Amino acid sequence: MDYETLLVEVGEDFVAEITLNRPAKFNTFNTPLAAELDEALKTLDAAREVRVILLNGAGKTFCAGIDVSELEGKSPMEYREWIQRMESPLITVSRMKKPVIAKVHGVAAANGAGLVAAADLAIAADNARIGLTAINVGLNCVGPVVAVSRSVGRKIALEMLFYGNLIGAQEAMRLGLLNRIVPSADLDKAARDWAAVLAQKSPIAVQNAKRGFYEAADMDYYKAFDHMNEVFARLCTTDDAKEGVKAFLGNRKPEWRES
Repeated sequence: MDYETLLVEVGEDFVAEITLNRPAKFNTFNTPLAAELDEALKTLDAAREVRVILLNGAGKTFCAGIDVSELEGKSPMEYREWIQRMESPLITVSRMKKPVIAKVHGVAAANGAGLVAAADLAIAADNARIGLTAINVGLNCVGPVVAVSRSVGRKIALEMLFYGNLIGAQEAMRLGLLNRIVPSADLDKAARDWAAVLAQKSPIAVQNAKRGFYEAADMDYYKAFDHMNEVFARLCTTDDAKEGVKAFLGNRKPEWRES
């Protein structure tokens, strides 16, 4: 499907890549981009030929947040609906079956930082910078900070929210916002290779793990164990679980049936 604000490619390695494609506007979220990104994520989540999704930004920046040119002239109800549209893709990521990996270069600011935090995994160039910067223009990132706080904790999240500083990739990884850092020149290949390795795992097992993780995140400690044990028990009944064990015992590569 063709998009106005995105580029979407699906490879033969079961990895799809979504590129935010507003480089002249630093890939900021406007209404079309937010709607198209939400649609593209859901479409790829339903596509059998896709197992992992990479999120990328065109040009020099991953995503600089929300396009403030859309800000003026709305009623309180319209502002609520508008900001909900802007943040809908962040929520969609957690509800998807398939893992989403953010591939971060340049700056990921405000809603862009939220998108990185909302992604299941994140890999970044060594010169990338991330921050909840909206406070610097008299706004705030109270939506994106929800995802950020799940990675960094309350006090660090509040510091990022209040001060609006951009932090470097090394600090972002230390705080838990990133999984991996690579030289800028290696980012494209490293991210694709990392995604391709994940795409070779049992799709059923990966999707089962993601769903269970998010469902258990806010549960009572003991209820979370009970829930995850039930998730694991259901996984054990699948053809892929049986195939995976047989392949391991037979010292061969498994053939996933996705059932």
